[in-house]
Amino acid sequence: MFDLLKKMLGSEEETSDPVRARMADEPRPEPIHIIDAEFQTIVSESEQPVVVDFWAEWCAPCHIIAPSVEDLAAEYDGRAVIAKLDVDANPETARRLGIMGIPTLIYFHNGKEVDRVVGVTSYDDLARRLEALLS
Repeated sequence: MFDLLKKMLGSEEETSDPVRARMADEPRPEPIHIIDAEFQTIVSESEQPVVVDFWAEWCAPCHIIAPSVEDLAAEYDGRAVIAKLDVDANPETARRLGIMGIPTLIYFHNGKEVDRVVGVTSYDDLARRLEALLS
């Protein structure tokens, strides 16, 4: 009975579509997790724009924006570096950059901060800011 309901509601995996089947096998690009010790190297040596999400596990707004950050990593894979830095485990970078509230996303280009977003915002806003660095 449950199998029939799943089939009627379309929740069974479509394996006859070769594109969908191939996509299911490929891992989705995700943000890289960085620490204080590697932050400067990643930001300054990247030839691509870098977006760093400063977050903490206990932060509810950080969890709200997390899917948008993950979508950025997937959408801009190969064109930008999308990273996450846990401010509780890595307080030095957050202190040095004056992070006063989280989530904070900082956009870097050629090793320099060029934009900053504090708080929850839409994926479209985050992507628009990144597109400006890529054009």
